[in-house]
Amino acid sequence: MSRRPRHDVAVVGGGVVGAACALGLARAGLDVVLLEARPPVPWQADAPDLRVYAFAADNVVLLRDLGVWDAVRGARAQPYRRMRVWDAAGGDELRFDADAYGREALGWIVEHGLLVDRLWAALPAAGVEVRCPAELDALEQDDESVRLGLAGGGRIAARVAIAADGAASTLRALAGIGIVRHAYGQRGVVAYVATEAAHESTAWQRFLVGGPLAFLPCADGSSSIVWSLPDDDAERVLALDDAGFGDALTRAFAARLGRARPLTRRVAFPLRRQLADSQCEGRVLVLGDAAHVVHPLAGQGVNLGLRDVAALLASVEAAGRRRVDWASPHGLRRWARTRRSENAVAAWSFDGINRTYASDDPLLTLARGHALGAAGRVPSLAQALWRRASGL
Repeated sequence: MSRRPRHDVAVVGGGVVGAACALGLARAGLDVVLLEARPPVPWQADAPDLRVYAFAADNVVLLRDLGVWDAVRGARAQPYRRMRVWDAAGGDELRFDADAYGREALGWIVEHGLLVDRLWAALPAAGVEVRCPAELDALEQDDESVRLGLAGGGRIAARVAIAADGAASTLRALAGIGIVRHAYGQRGVVAYVATEAAHESTAWQRFLVGGPLAFLPCADGSSSIVWSLPDDDAERVLALDDAGFGDALTRAFAARLGRARPLTRRVAFPLRRQLADSQCEGRVLVLGDAAHVVHPLAGQGVNLGLRDVAALLASVEAAGRRRVDWASPHGLRRWARTRRSENAVAAWSFDGINRTYASDDPLLTLARGHALGAAGRVPSLAQALWRRASGL
């Protein structure tokens, strides 16, 4: 392989995090190539993507800075102005309200496919070279560069390679970075549903013994549900007909929005906690799901990944102001240590919340609902919790 780096950065993986990273680095003036194994499916307004994100305020700012937020919002994005969280075991609910914080919205509900579509549409104008399909099968690196070998031939040389190719990251494995994985024995069941009562631009979450159930408001008046269930219960729920599923969902949500009726097929994905041992090995950086997978109860998965991107862009910008090399080993390791620490804290925090609210221990059950209510009755504490989740 040639050792002369042609590119500043090679980003492996063209999902939301990888595409945002490539776009941001290119807009910062770097020469960027994006490698993706499969072209994204074009987003269609009449075929909503079952995979949705609760976008936090700081990442809306990031997308605006990347020049894509207006295109996303103009297509379909639903603001949520309130959040309501409560425990089925009892106690008061935890409330968040945008008006109390002087905000337009607490966050936004956006489809995965729409985000990828708009990010990819912005890549050519930013000067990103896109190689698709391109599958990685080899890695070499030294103190100056990385060389990526592609299946079927072809080589890419860059100063830095970025693994944004998902939880089963090939680049992370080739770099020799290990992972620690814990399976929750749960699956997240997702679908779109209609409800008798309006969703009120509110994100709702009820903690149940088997796992949390969230109703996320969508732009057409429907709701996207994420129902975390033990594996056996998930199988049972998936096997129900539409009427049976609607009845089970209505009971699980205590009919908070009246009767629920499914609008789409239902799918389920396994839930796990996964952390990479490091987010940097030599000149390979790891971010997004390649670095961390967390429980979906707080809706923070993609938000954490985009915070990896925002921190990297800030590091590049700061290096430019100081007229130093953004890709120095010291700079790369500093970014990695900071992000690994913050992501580990988040992953273990969500793990603890899930264990606490999935427990049937009588004393814990008695205390946890009241803890939610107590937090909601202290405005400064509720605001601090929201600001932490929003990255502000």
